[in-house]
Amino acid sequence: MTANALRRPASAPGPGPAPHTIGRAATLSLYDELALSPKPGLVTLTDNGSHTDMDARTFMRSLFALRGYFVRIAALGHAGEGFPALERCGIEAEARMVAATGGVNTHRGAIFTLGLLCAAAGALAREGTPLQPAALREALRRHWGAALAERAERTLRTPRLPGGIAAARHGLRGAAQEAALGFPVLFDTAVPALRHALARGLGVQQARVDTLFSVMAVLDDSNLAHRGGLAGLRHAQACARDFLAAGGAGRPGGLEAAHAIGRDFVARRLSPGGSADLLAAACWVVRMAPPAGCAP
Repeated sequence: MTANALRRPASAPGPGPAPHTIGRAATLSLYDELALSPKPGLVTLTDNGSHTDMDARTFMRSLFALRGYFVRIAALGHAGEGFPALERCGIEAEARMVAATGGVNTHRGAIFTLGLLCAAAGALAREGTPLQPAALREALRRHWGAALAERAERTLRTPRLPGGIAAARHGLRGAAQEAALGFPVLFDTAVPALRHALARGLGVQQARVDTLFSVMAVLDDSNLAHRGGLAGLRHAQACARDFLAAGGAGRPGGLEAAHAIGRDFVARRLSPGGSADLLAAACWVVRMAPPAGCAP
């Protein structure tokens, strides 16, 4: 955190939520994602999905290591800091994650996506602007849009991480490009899907399962492309579309159908990690701005 951020009290001025409130919601939302089941190919509290190097305990160690990060980056946004300060904060958080998990990448995508959202929420809180989805998206673009666009270009030219390499190889829109565009899948698909499902009376589990599948159906999930190539990504997208077209998690046998897709994903070693990150982000947005009359 920069000197400016340290001099400004974390809970200072604006009528919006304080950084610790924003950060706590991010940690809880990552737990929402971890605890959800069925969740094809992904780690849950009782299932390792398609992973042999991590389980729920690995994720919990990571969550505890990251609790302070989301508060810190919200405070940076509240203090009006530029993108380099956010990036340094994220790099430090990633180092803490790796130390806590023994080198396993549990939450790199969430550090990036949820970190940016927390910073945007901090900026809105300082301005006194209500934390609605459209305002969060606009704040991201207004405060750090140019830097995110430059980062997206750099990532396309010289990808370093497996997901970025897979996205560049297959001509997909990776996480950096999603951020530069203001997270279109999050704000145009995931958040509306979760809010609508809760508003029409689905239980929280069913609503989140449907949200995950809604994201899987449209996202260029580079984790899927890394593990299964373009064919694996397209297979997962088709499974998600078919699941939703059949009625989703709320239909009779819907959760059992999701479990069956999970068995197929494990057999193919597919894991929609990018979709899981956006599910957690959607859970965070709904915690901060729940639909009228609905609990998050």
